[in-house]
Amino acid sequence: MKHYGAKALLKGAVLSAVAAGSFATAAIADEQFFPLQSYRVGPYAAGGTGFFGGTIDYFNLINTRDGGVNGVKLTWEEGETQYEVERGVEVYERLKGRPNIAAWNPLSVGIAYAMIDRITQDRVPLITVNHGRTDSTDGRVFPYVFPLLLNPYSETSGIINYIASKEGGEEKLKGKKIVVLYHGSPYGKETIPIYELLKEKFGYEVQQIEVPHPGNEQQAQWLAIRRYKPDYVVLRGWGVMNPVAIKTAQKTGFPVDRIIGNVWSNSEEDVIPAGDAAIGYTAITTQASGADYPVLQEIVKTVYDGGKGNLEDKKRIGSVYHNLGIVNGILNVEAVRIAQKRFGNRTLTGDEVRWGFEHLQLDPKRVEELGAKGLFHSINVTWDNHEGDGLVTFQQWDGKKWNVVSDWIAPDWKLLRPIIEKSAEAYAKEKGIKIRTSEDADKVTELQGTASSAKN
Repeated sequence: MKHYGAKALLKGAVLSAVAAGSFATAAIADEQFFPLQSYRVGPYAAGGTGFFGGTIDYFNLINTRDGGVNGVKLTWEEGETQYEVERGVEVYERLKGRPNIAAWNPLSVGIAYAMIDRITQDRVPLITVNHGRTDSTDGRVFPYVFPLLLNPYSETSGIINYIASKEGGEEKLKGKKIVVLYHGSPYGKETIPIYELLKEKFGYEVQQIEVPHPGNEQQAQWLAIRRYKPDYVVLRGWGVMNPVAIKTAQKTGFPVDRIIGNVWSNSEEDVIPAGDAAIGYTAITTQASGADYPVLQEIVKTVYDGGKGNLEDKKRIGSVYHNLGIVNGILNVEAVRIAQKRFGNRTLTGDEVRWGFEHLQLDPKRVEELGAKGLFHSINVTWDNHEGDGLVTFQQWDGKKWNVVSDWIAPDWKLLRPIIEKSAEAYAKEKGIKIRTSEDADKVTELQGTASSAKN
């Protein structure tokens, strides 16, 4: 059978790219389709090209090396969003009619918010790895949304716990001054309440300062920071905002080793443009950098040496965004594989893949079997916890590479879970949603886009 995959083609400001070879045609019964709302152009292209390039590279590895997932080939098509909500919704509406859809992976908080009602109606998973709506962690209310690895509140808790470890314990946080410099978008504003809540618990002071999109000008914000004289600045940035922040901090005299970047402020593209100003900068991460992992070496050998690599610049292999894309590919593929164990080695419905994600439990042994030991820790998703364990580590830039500077740190689940459930329950009440039970979660329904409809 001929496989129609896709390879991202970008020339100038092309608004639609398709991965792995040629334009993908309609998926057929022995294929599993992944629509990709990617962004290869615009101010956030560095994140988009790395992440979607890594995801596609892993899909290509599975197809080339293994012949797909138990004989089911992976197919995909990219639609250019430029990280804009309207474009993301347009791509969704254009591609949602394709048969055999496994999951959506937009890598955008704004687009994800706009899709929640739509994917719930269509019964297809929405994956928001390391981002998204925090209360979507509660699978009782959000059965099809999966903020895998890390949600924004877990991230915030991890950052505060790391600062506490640097200061010598949680009790040392009392009276400390923290500034949160955040991107002026739904993503940037997501953590405003949790920093205020943690302030009440730990006794630190906090100022939260917005940087309008895209973040090219920050002089006024950093002058305000200099007047406030904080002990730490948390950089909740994205794209060009991050190197501009680091360079402006140096100009205003704020020490870079007192800046803690969030999970979207942790890439090479955030520090290399800042030059020497970034040496000593620290950021949170859910996956390590570097290409010295068996799965990365296999991708170079099987995919890139075979002329199927998705990155225009091969030097980006092993970078933060590309590695996150590899991990995202692993999580999507393993959810399909887990679901096949129950439903059979065939094309799955969106609801069947949802069941696979709700049983996505990869312990360190399985991670090692996948060639990803050290690349990421583990994940333990359940029907009511759609994030996993929320484990993070911290890395520091030395001018040439990232170096891990902490153990794996867990969020304060005892504090966070009740907040998440309260918010999710309020959403359920507003929308008239019945809160699921474990029995509800085990039921699977076939709708449009299923294996059965693809045969008709």
